[in-house]
Amino acid sequence: MRTGLAYTAARILILAVALVLLSLAGARGILLLALAFVVSALASYVLLSKQRETMAGVLNRRLSKATSKVTGKAAEFRERIREGAAAEDDDVDEEQAVR
Repeated sequence: MRTGLAYTAARILILAVALVLLSLAGARGILLLALAFVVSALASYVLLSKQRETMAGVLNRRLSKATSKVTGKAAEFRERIREGAAAEDDDVDEEQAVR
């Protein structure tokens, strides 16, 4: 979580710097905002690549942990269904043997 907050804070800081520099250069209004977003996106892509890779690694590990938990629970559920079906088959076989 700390990694994501640091990355987001850095992106906001880059956007603020772009806004200030472009306003000093004379851009105003909607042009200022549009140029600031474009410039900050390009700068973030170059300057924050290491942080982005770190954040992606953290998210990937967290996702793989969650997926393994879900996979384990799904396997347990399938096994319980198989056991229930086998028990039901045994009951049906017993009923047919009695008839």
